[in-house]
Amino acid sequence: MSTKGKAGRYRGSVKDYPDFNANQDAEALYNAMKGFGSDKEAILDLITSRSNKQRIEICHAYKALYGKDLIGDLKYELTGKFERLIVGLMRPLEYFDAKEIKDALKGIGTDEKCLIEILASRTNQQIRALVEAYKDAYERDLEEDVTADTSGHFKKMLIVLLQGTREEDDVVSEDLVKQDAQALFEAGELKWGTDEAEFIFILGNRSKQHLKLVFDEYLKIAGRPIEASIRAELSGDIEKLMIAVVKNIRSSAEYFAERLFKAMKGLGTKDNTLIRIMVSRSEIDMLDIREIFRTKYEKSLHHMIESDTSGEYKKALLKLCGGDDDAAGEFFPEAAQVAYQMWELSAVAKVELKGTVHPAANFNADGDAKVLRKAMKGLGTDEDAIIEVVTQRSNAQRQEIIQAYKSHYGRDLIADLKSEISGPLAKVVLGLMMTPAQYDAKQLKKAMEGAGTDESVLIEILATRNNQEIQAINEAYKEAYNTTLEDALSSDTSGHFKRILISLALGARDEGGEDFAKAHDDAQVVAETLKLADVSSEDSTSLETRFLSILCTRSYPQLRRVFQEFIKMTNHDVAHAIKKRMSGDVRDAFLAIVMSVKDKHAFFANKLYNSMKGIGTDDRTLIRIIVSRSEIDLLNIRREFWEIYEKSLYHMIEKDTSGHYCKALLAICGGED
Repeated sequence: MSTKGKAGRYRGSVKDYPDFNANQDAEALYNAMKGFGSDKEAILDLITSRSNKQRIEICHAYKALYGKDLIGDLKYELTGKFERLIVGLMRPLEYFDAKEIKDALKGIGTDEKCLIEILASRTNQQIRALVEAYKDAYERDLEEDVTADTSGHFKKMLIVLLQGTREEDDVVSEDLVKQDAQALFEAGELKWGTDEAEFIFILGNRSKQHLKLVFDEYLKIAGRPIEASIRAELSGDIEKLMIAVVKNIRSSAEYFAERLFKAMKGLGTKDNTLIRIMVSRSEIDMLDIREIFRTKYEKSLHHMIESDTSGEYKKALLKLCGGDDDAAGEFFPEAAQVAYQMWELSAVAKVELKGTVHPAANFNADGDAKVLRKAMKGLGTDEDAIIEVVTQRSNAQRQEIIQAYKSHYGRDLIADLKSEISGPLAKVVLGLMMTPAQYDAKQLKKAMEGAGTDESVLIEILATRNNQEIQAINEAYKEAYNTTLEDALSSDTSGHFKRILISLALGARDEGGEDFAKAHDDAQVVAETLKLADVSSEDSTSLETRFLSILCTRSYPQLRRVFQEFIKMTNHDVAHAIKKRMSGDVRDAFLAIVMSVKDKHAFFANKLYNSMKGIGTDDRTLIRIIVSRSEIDLLNIRREFWEIYEKSLYHMIEKDTSGHYCKALLAICGGED
């Protein structure tokens, strides 16, 4: 089960126990279980301190000494999650995998996620050992059981993976790489419908080294990562399986780090997933998983397990984890390389922005004005009719409806809507009736009026809008409030935070391409400001000014290169460094800029998730993002939401809101993923 990582280093967290004696360990376990009750602490300390090979020897010694089955005794003495974990550790990996798959297939329904995780991540050797172990343990053929329990293209891909015949030649043909990338492009993006067979053949059989180059070539051809195309072209279990295969080709450690995080985030813990990964990877790549986990989620795996589990179960998991990476307080070199690759992907990807609200076909402004007037005339209000019209028209069409309403009835449509509807529904509908610039200007005004300032709103809007949008906001703000946005920000904020906001509010970000020489110089300034490089002769005030100017005025393509150069220079990711070395609103503003450059859709998905998670709903944030992104990139945000949180934005809105307010948001959201 043991494996070596880069440069021959062992990357597991569990190692052979020195001075191992199987008979002594068997006796210790026997004594821990005899009599009334059992010494669970002694059991977990011993078993988690031995390698899998040594545990198998202990099982044999136990049988020889006491004529009893050690696994049977452990099952009798232990219960629940702790028993599942300890018993899992006592089986060879292939038998452990076989048991997990058997459990996934038995009973009503199938645990497809378990099948996907195991079969998408194991090597040829591990797959073949699994098939033999399944036959030995259950006297059944694994391929036949999988065939009987699954269907369609999902079944076909699983069967391909079960052959354990993925090519393993590291010599890669450049011609074949281009040929496969083009074949995948033609089978998906260029085809009406999708040729799943082409995806199954190439992703199921080619070597890892070959496929990594195919993915790079595919990005050049399609302008977006292979994962984005798979999500667009496939659906259901086959989509999830293909994504898992791609992620494992890129980095199994990153795939498992993500699976572990999702197993523990939010309410409740997916204990079967947590146990399966901690057991199966403890002697393979747990150290790599830990490093990537800390990079991606800014907390250690050890810390998350500690806060999400309890009792002996927690103690055993922490022993398998092997250490708390937060204790060291330093950034891992391997994790820095993962961060670098993420920036590289961000730099070359071309993302097609897609909103969820589009111009209505056969649009008739006069007809819509009449529908809205009828919905508000007389006793009561027809909210359904209002929602139907307002959410299914583009903003430009809504402006025409406002004019038509005025022409027909001599009345102000927005004033009538204000008098007829209230609460969060009114905020949604009235927000949609404003132009995007007017809406953003109003949100900024509300964030600054009254006692206290909502800095998060100022940051969100000013850090994510492009020059054209910022300039339109300035004009709308001046027209609506008879003062400039810059003056308002100056009087309501202070210090470095004020300087950042005013710089962003100028809408003067460069719009050119990349300058690699300049990127290196800028990265040096960023490193010096964040105290990750020796400071040059210039004073700290000058450094801070240059740092602020870089983040607030460089183009997005240029900043991506700056952040890559920063990683090469310091072995740190810029977001991680800002979080660690800055604080307050300044930190939040710079982080928002970095996240907007890296993945704006993930930034908004995160804000939407946080607005609805837990008790209560942050309706202002929810409404603001849904309304303001509806015609720009809400579909992209929706897809990113699903990818990060494994739940649909539509479903979360449906659970977290109610009535006509819910109906309006769902209409804008545009679909259930």
